[in-house]
Amino acid sequence: MEYRKVGKWGIKISELSLGSWITFGNQLDLDSAKILVKKAFDAGINFFDTAEAYAGGIAEAMLGEILKDFRRSDLVVSTKIFWGGNGPNDRGLSRKHLLEGTWASLKRLQMDYVDILYCHRPDPEVPMEEIVWTMDQILRSGLALYWGTSEWSAQQIEEAHETAKKLNCIPPIVEQPQYNLLVRERVEKEYAPLYEKYGMGLTTFSPLASGLLSGKYLEGIPTDSRLARYEFLRKRFEETGLLSEKTFSKLLKLRDLAKELDCTLAQLSIAWILKNKNVSSVILGVSKLEQFEENIKAVEVKEKLSEDVTRQIETILAS
Repeated sequence: MEYRKVGKWGIKISELSLGSWITFGNQLDLDSAKILVKKAFDAGINFFDTAEAYAGGIAEAMLGEILKDFRRSDLVVSTKIFWGGNGPNDRGLSRKHLLEGTWASLKRLQMDYVDILYCHRPDPEVPMEEIVWTMDQILRSGLALYWGTSEWSAQQIEEAHETAKKLNCIPPIVEQPQYNLLVRERVEKEYAPLYEKYGMGLTTFSPLASGLLSGKYLEGIPTDSRLARYEFLRKRFEETGLLSEKTFSKLLKLRDLAKELDCTLAQLSIAWILKNKNVSSVILGVSKLEQFEENIKAVEVKEKLSEDVTRQIETILAS
């Protein structure tokens, strides 16, 4: 397992990490999650990601209960604030919700601080000055060590940095976007100027596009899959054309290439992300131990991705 700096900053996180969206509290009970976290830690993973919104706070509570048995300094833990409830002040990035949401998250996690605190989405209703100033206070109070953004535009990230400079506040160091073989535009083009300018790191999610890049949907939608369980995901995939015959044709070719490399399509897909030097960590969202055991081997597969193999992947994706 490689440990990478988050952009130019000093904190080091495992190149693969474990997330808890949809899985903790929905697909995994406490005992199953505990086994998975222990397996991940033993494999070298030190970065664990969650959010106040995941399973209505249950994911944070489960992760906190599990991680209390570990030495805190061995862990890098992140959570995200935006969707905390249904009240008018229980969501968004107001000073009130950022602080109250952080206090509530730390209570569920049974921790004094998190290593990285993300603004889970941009909030156009709140002035950037209020967001940046509050995140600065949270960090200076020791409730979090670093802060970042998730699914913000490059323009919004630029504004955050400019505002932090103007107010003499601590700037964000990391963005958490979706990134995989099928969703690339934002990471590779929109954010491109920001990596060197601000030393921004990336902790990317959805490496397998909710299982699409594992090949599990090539012969239909399995009843125990995410697209079967969550209608909003299936609709999103249908609207963006990810469930099209054109996509499936590419997946079949990629699966054949993976076989030539003696790996699975899932391992190839994750390894491809790991080859991007701007990616600090790839967040895995697994619900079964066998999925984790397959995905973790991507760290070995990345060494097989030569320039020639990468060219073959690009040719397939462009077809």
